[in-house]
Amino acid sequence: QVQLVESGGGLVQTGGSLKLSCVASGRPSGSFAMAWFRQSPEKGREFVAAVSKTGSSVLYEDSVKGRFTISRDNANNMMFLQMDSLKPEDTAVYYCAADRGSNWYFTRVEDDYPYWGQGTQVTVTS
Repeated sequence: QVQLVESGGGLVQTGGSLKLSCVASGRPSGSFAMAWFRQSPEKGREFVAAVSKTGSSVLYEDSVKGRFTISRDNANNMMFLQMDSLKPEDTAVYYCAADRGSNWYFTRVEDDYPYWGQGTQVTVTS
């Protein structure tokens, strides 16, 4: 079992930056891939970014490429999402997720991530 807790959300103006953090517990952090998803009333839940067990490989949703950076610190059981050049359409609840670590690959598919945090709200004003 993996427990996840996000932090770092808030209110920011268009063009601003925020850094989200996720703390993992229950298993060694390097034993599973991790991802960020977001959910809004307009779009539902969507994939944002994912990072491999070691942090050497990453995936991004097209609309955040070049603006968001995902990273992880396995020594401290943490994952981060640096969000720059924020836009109003980035407004959502952001969720940290972890997969089971059973495979060498990782995906952008929500169903492949059984462990979820409680979410943190990000609001971008125009």
